Amino acid sequence: MSKIAVVYWSGTGNTEAMANAVAEGVKEKGAEAELITAADFSADAVAGYDAFAFGCPAMGAEVLEESEFQPMWDSVKGALSGKKTALFGSYGWGDGEWIRNWQDDAKAAGADIVTDFVMANDAPDDDAVAACKALGAALA
Repeated sequence: MSKIAVVYWSGTGNTEAMANAVAEGVKEKGAEAELITAADFSADAVAGYDAFAFGCPAMGAEVLEESEFQPMWDSVKGALSGKKTALFGSYGWGDGEWIRNWQDDAKAAGADIVTDFVMANDAPDDDAVAACKALGAALA
């Protein structure tokens, strides 16, 4: 059985709701999902999982959250080379530049991006929840 890490940071609960939907999609495909906050994940943990979903909302001028998520991401992305990976997050403004840049960064690090990112404007609606479940299923 595949073991998938769903690693996220959430300030308002929107990205956490997305993480829960990703985990549901993983479980519906018969794999194991572990929800982990960004503060509790490190490069040392990468070897213990078969695939990864990372979730972070847009912050500031469309960047990743800078105090917990960005440092964690910078420390683990090099260990993701060849690993099945997908990205998700919420935003309240802009056009998704943060997640496009983040996906480019993941690809440059060698991550095997298995499906396009999922983003939700504010709280995830039914379509975003369905897309998150599909993202989780693609990793399983």
